[in-house]
Amino acid sequence: MRRCLSSFLLLTSFAMPAAACPALFDRTLNDIRDQPRSLCEYAGKVVLVVNTASQCGYTPQYEGLEALHRKYRDRGFVVLGFPSNDFGGQEPGSNREIAAFCVNQYAIDFPMFAKSSVRGDGANPLFADLAKATGSAPRWNFHKYLVARDGRETLAFATKVEPQDPNLVAAIERLLAAR
Repeated sequence: MRRCLSSFLLLTSFAMPAAACPALFDRTLNDIRDQPRSLCEYAGKVVLVVNTASQCGYTPQYEGLEALHRKYRDRGFVVLGFPSNDFGGQEPGSNREIAAFCVNQYAIDFPMFAKSSVRGDGANPLFADLAKATGSAPRWNFHKYLVARDGRETLAFATKVEPQDPNLVAAIERLLAAR
């Protein structure tokens, strides 16, 4: 009997997913190398989604975003960057040029996705859903959305909120502490 129970528990543990994929992340988008990437890969993590640009006055926020990513990634946190040319034409480069800029200028290690629109009718569907969930669409580059592990809580942070802002850091810490 004990042997049967042990076998059953072992078999069922392999059948159980690590984390259910929240509806918000149940989609596949192309990464910066134009390879399809399932956002379900980030299920169970606290996720900071940011629309980025390489020629913006806020571009130095890349440094702070990478610092957040490195500081908290071992606790289940990830930053996802989405380049966009929507605001002032400040991301004119190709995906290849953007990737090179991010690595060469800021040593970016967090996942970057293909350049896309983040507002209006042609918005990336993830950004459309994030704007709907928070009531806050990006008004400029480096708008941030913080998503809880289960996808049920989403917070918006305006462009001017730096990555090291105490309110953003406190929200990250709170969501990381919630299991």
